[in-house]
Amino acid sequence: MNDLVAPLAFAPSRAGAPPLLRERGQREVFCGLTSIVWLHRKLQDAFFLVVGSRTCAHLIQSAAGVMIFAEPRFGTAILTDRDLAGIADANDELDRVCLRLLERRRDIRALFLVGSCPSEVIKLDLAKAAERLNARLLPQVRVLAYSGSGIETTFTQGEDRALASMVPVLPSTEAKQLVVVGCVADVVEDQLRRVFDALGIGPVAFFPSRRAVELPAVGPNTWLLPAQPYVGDAVRLLLTRGARLLEAPYPFGAEGTAAWFAAAAQAFGVPGERVAAVTQPLADRARRAMGRYRDALQGKRLFLMPDSQLEVPLARFLSREIGMRLVEVGTPYLDRQMVGAEVALLPQGTRLYEGQDVDAQLDRVRAARPDLTVCGLGLANPLEAEGLATKWSIELVFTPIHGFDQAGDLAELFARPLERRARLAV
Repeated sequence: MNDLVAPLAFAPSRAGAPPLLRERGQREVFCGLTSIVWLHRKLQDAFFLVVGSRTCAHLIQSAAGVMIFAEPRFGTAILTDRDLAGIADANDELDRVCLRLLERRRDIRALFLVGSCPSEVIKLDLAKAAERLNARLLPQVRVLAYSGSGIETTFTQGEDRALASMVPVLPSTEAKQLVVVGCVADVVEDQLRRVFDALGIGPVAFFPSRRAVELPAVGPNTWLLPAQPYVGDAVRLLLTRGARLLEAPYPFGAEGTAAWFAAAAQAFGVPGERVAAVTQPLADRARRAMGRYRDALQGKRLFLMPDSQLEVPLARFLSREIGMRLVEVGTPYLDRQMVGAEVALLPQGTRLYEGQDVDAQLDRVRAARPDLTVCGLGLANPLEAEGLATKWSIELVFTPIHGFDQAGDLAELFARPLERRARLAV
């Protein structure tokens, strides 16, 4: 096992990074609409209106069915044959639906129009619709638009598109500040903020914040520290506003979290002694929490199929801090600007794939017979039926896994399927 990355000393070499193999073919992944399920929880004054087909309405209802007894902050405006045939004016119909929604839900301060298909398919330009509605509704309500189409996005990229739609309306600032980019659970945000305060780093803003109307400012003295590897489009738009990107591993496990905070500390001139004094006790506690599951996981062979874009940071965490052996690491899209620091920390010889040909990949899973396969819901049950232990990748998005305090919980998520299989073995 590797020791904790020394504060302020993190500078991974690209020379040892594993080569990237590209695979193109049939994919098995949710579309970007799924991200609404966690975004509507985070943005407490926003509403996500999916504009699309009845099929998309069923997807959102199924994915978020556990919330059916609460009044959620998402819904679907279903396009019918009359809309597509031009018998009814779809723009007028959309305006009517939006105004009726806002009349009923006066707590809404931001309305996201989310396309379930490209504009060419639904015959609606949602960006133009947002402009039209903003002329009528601002400043009480801001209307934003993005595409969650499965043709254009995969799973977590829906969050990236949502954040990217917000960047043009962010205020400007010349003040030095840190902006953490990517949706994290409220409890995690509070924990991370306490560590930043202890390090003397501030002001710190989170994007997205808990309220869509509380937009962080951005400018040439803004440092960006991504919390999620799949927000690359939003980050690049922030860079065009003058912000600067901090490159670091993601805050998964003791090592990754310490290096993540160290990157911010270096940008803000925090002495190394203070960084060590603040983060070392937290990292030691995180290691003790992870230690309860290391014996069950160390040496086990792991296959990560492409789904959430969390695969590379998780592979680094599981190999370096838990001792698992990587059979293959797949990711839907490898954004080197966002995960370059993580790729450099993968073990030599790691088989790293971008994209997916699901049939070919399943053949490799069956040939390798790994101890644990991380994959999407659609593949998990068939693999379980073939005697292979699986971990649902979607659970890693919905569960708080960032930071020192969640390191033990993150390790437990991977130990749980193996423990379940051991208990069921006859």
